[in-house]
Formats: sequence, C-alpha cells, structure tokens
Amino acid sequence: MSKLAPEYIEGSMTHQETSWQLPSIDYVQYYDLEDYLFSVVSTRYSRDKSLSAFDFFSIVIWKANRAKTRIASRLIKYGGGQESLEVAVAKLMADITSALDPKERLSILIKQWGFRLPMASAILTVLFPNEFTVYDIRVCEELGDFKNADSENFEILWRRYHAYTEAVKNTALGYPLLRDKDRYLWGKSAASQLCSDIKVCFKQASPSTDE
Repeated sequence: MSKLAPEYIEGSMTHQETSWQLPSIDYVQYYDLEDYLFSVVSTRYSRDKSLSAFDFFSIVIWKANRAKTRIASRLIKYGGGQESLEVAVAKLMADITSALDPKERLSILIKQWGFRLPMASAILTVLFPNEFTVYDIRVCEELGDFKNADSENFEILWRRYHAYTEAVKNTALGYPLLRDKDRYLWGKSAASQLCSDIKVCFKQASPSTDE
C-alpha cells in the first residue's frame, strides 16, 4: 500500500461514535510532522481536493497543538452541527476548493468558519504552499511589521496579510521557495530568541503564537 494513500477503515458510524483503525502511513515519516504535511498531505490535497480529519488535524497540531479541541468544536458548529469531524472537514475542504482565488479561500476560513489568521494561514499554506505562508509572530518580528494583520475587518486583514506574504517573498533570496523563506525567518527568530534567553538566564518569556 502506498504511503501517499492511507486508508481510514470505518466501522458503523452514528452521530455518537465511530470505530477507527490507525491509518496506514509511514510512522517514521509522521514523526517529522512538517515533512509529512508538505510531502504527503499537500500532495494528497492537490490530487484529491479533499482531506481526512486525520490529515486536517495533523495541520492543526503542527500549528498549535493546544487549539485542537477548540478547532474540533468549531468544525462541528460551522459544519452543520453533525457530530462527525470527517463530515465537517469534508465540507470545509469542499468550500475551500470551490473558492476562485486566494482571497476567497482565506475569507471562507475566517468569515464562514470562524478561524483566526494564524491557523487559517497555516491550513492554506499546507494546501497551497506556493500561494500562502504562515502568519506567525516570530516572522512579524523579523520583518519588523505586520503584528496588527489579524484584524476583525476582513478587507484590512487581507491587505495586511497580502503585504506580509509579499514581504516574506522578498527575504532570504537564496531560497526560492516561499515555504523555505518562512522557515528561514522563523529559524532566525528562534535562534536569536535562544541566544537572548541564554544571555539573561531564561528570565524573559519567549514569544508565542495564537490559533
């Protein structure tokens, strides 16, 4: 069985319970979650235009593990109230796939499904890695701007996020891929933060990101 096509074997599904077996994936590859997302999940979405709940929540955990319970509740709420994350994720993926352009994709996640920009951008970065980059406070600090991009007004949010994406594209010129530029900026911030923490004996809090 190809590791790019894991099976999800369902028992009899009701609104109350679903019987699952573990997906047939390469668990060594899954250990490196980011590699799994961009080599397997991104490829699968490009091919199938849909994702399982397992792959979707792998994205959520990669961005903010602590947010997974809130995200699950949100999906049930905005997915029609059915107590099935598979159904809700399928509906969300269909909405994203039907969108005509990047702005509409982001609007669907934020305005229709109630996500905030950090998590919405992470989801779309995995699905469309050449169009989106993760909105992250560390990257904002490296760019020296855009900390106010997560606005309640979507038109303002989109303009700021688009400018943020363009700013990321214009950095780390030795790395042509947008995803690698984001990694470069995040890595530079994390390394700088560690040096600062060591200097002050870890007496200052490190930056954190929200969902």
